[in-house]
Amino acid sequence: MTVIRRVLRRPLRSVAFDVFVVGLVLLFGLVAMASQPGWKASLVGVGMAVALLFRRAHPVTVAGVVGALGLVQLIGAWGPLPYDIAVLVALYSVVKYADRLRDGVLAGIGALAGAVPAALQIENGGRWWVSAIVLGLVTGAVWLVGLNVRTRRLYVLSLEERAATLEREREAEARAAVAGERTRIARELHDVVAHGMAVMIVQADGARFMIDRDPEAARQAVKVVADTGRQALEEMRRLVGVLREPSAPEATTGPGPDDAAVGGDPERRRLVLAELPALLDRFRDAGLRVRQTVTGEPATLPPGLELTVYRVAQEALTNALKHAGVGAEVELTLEYGPDDVVVRVVDDGQGRPAANPTPSGGHGLIGMRERVGVYDGSLAAGARLAGGWQLEVRLPLPSSAATTEVIAA
Repeated sequence: MTVIRRVLRRPLRSVAFDVFVVGLVLLFGLVAMASQPGWKASLVGVGMAVALLFRRAHPVTVAGVVGALGLVQLIGAWGPLPYDIAVLVALYSVVKYADRLRDGVLAGIGALAGAVPAALQIENGGRWWVSAIVLGLVTGAVWLVGLNVRTRRLYVLSLEERAATLEREREAEARAAVAGERTRIARELHDVVAHGMAVMIVQADGARFMIDRDPEAARQAVKVVADTGRQALEEMRRLVGVLREPSAPEATTGPGPDDAAVGGDPERRRLVLAELPALLDRFRDAGLRVRQTVTGEPATLPPGLELTVYRVAQEALTNALKHAGVGAEVELTLEYGPDDVVVRVVDDGQGRPAANPTPSGGHGLIGMRERVGVYDGSLAAGARLAGGWQLEVRLPLPSSAATTEVIAA
């Protein structure tokens, strides 16, 4: 069953309340028709009631119309009537909903000014000033209530706007992080493909020169060219997949500090798992108690996949140092299976904050998800019941992993 929540693009609750107020003023106007002023005074009441229908969208205009009708009532010397409650409603509305508080101040001054002649038309034995004080107090109380509600309304709106701004900033930062990480992934995959193409050229030249002297060596070189070409084509497919993502990067991220630590230009060299012990040593120097476990038969991974495993381990250890702290115990496990390779990093969360934490090589979980997604892998991360944090990345192995051996020409 569909529940109607808005009428004329306004909340149903607000519309129902406004209709109730208008109906109340109309009822008071009908009461005025039966009293001494007659039908002319009732028309003034009906006009005030109709004007109140627009008090939220056009509070200043409504206050002006109701004030003008009240002036007609004073000129007619009909005295205060029950439907004059519309004046108080209009005053409250202009204080609460007007864009500028100045309009509310002017409306309050006008209402107080009208209270004096209205009090003069009340028959109370010549003590008109008592009636004027009562009307002034009621008007002032309504004005202060409207001011209080206006302040709270503007405060809530400011909180909502601040929350929306923070949400937009978080989304923009996430998009920037993803774009930067995609640029980094694309750059590294480009280096992998370029390395494969260089190997193919060297082996092809070697096969050309050795085809007559040593046919067997030439045959092996051609096999290396074919295997490397297939591998490079697969990496190229992944590279194109990264670059086809809709959020194109606008700026590239700088190389991580770990690249400089292992030596060489990160734009011209490729990190391999053989350098993982050096990475672990750097984190041990930073204060982590890192243990490494390798299960299964280590397989020869494609260069891009090997780089992804290295980067995931690096980012996970960085997060452990940043959040678990110095002195935390971390266990890094590499599991080689027949169909996939699993990287698991578990910390006990028992460290203390690092004074100078190792900067990240990427963008945390966002960067790791991007890298893992390139190879159709899965990433699971979360807190452990025993304390600390656990991250597990599962990367499927190629159906036919080509074991490439470079033969010098």
